[in-house]
Amino acid sequence: MKMGHDYDYFRNEVKPALECKLDEFRLLGYQKVTEQELWGFLTKKKWKKPKESVRLFEIVEDIMAVKVSEFIHYATIEAFKGSDFTLDNEEERRELLK
Repeated sequence: MKMGHDYDYFRNEVKPALECKLDEFRLLGYQKVTEQELWGFLTKKKWKKPKESVRLFEIVEDIMAVKVSEFIHYATIEAFKGSDFTLDNEEERRELLK
């Protein structure tokens, strides 16, 4: 069984591109996004089906093309997947609707 993502091999080489993208996020007000979270988005969403013979420039291109809105949408969905959020409790529903 294979562990990790096919593109993990390139992670150290594309670190400057990841840092550049995180700087862009920070300029737009998203200071708390980490490199690990961005990499997770890329591997789970953008590169869900990795190419066999991907080139380094293609990976960098994908990183630089990430839009903040794409990442935030992904992070929101992941947060809901991991939470115990339910509307079963009447008091919680009323609190939410305030």
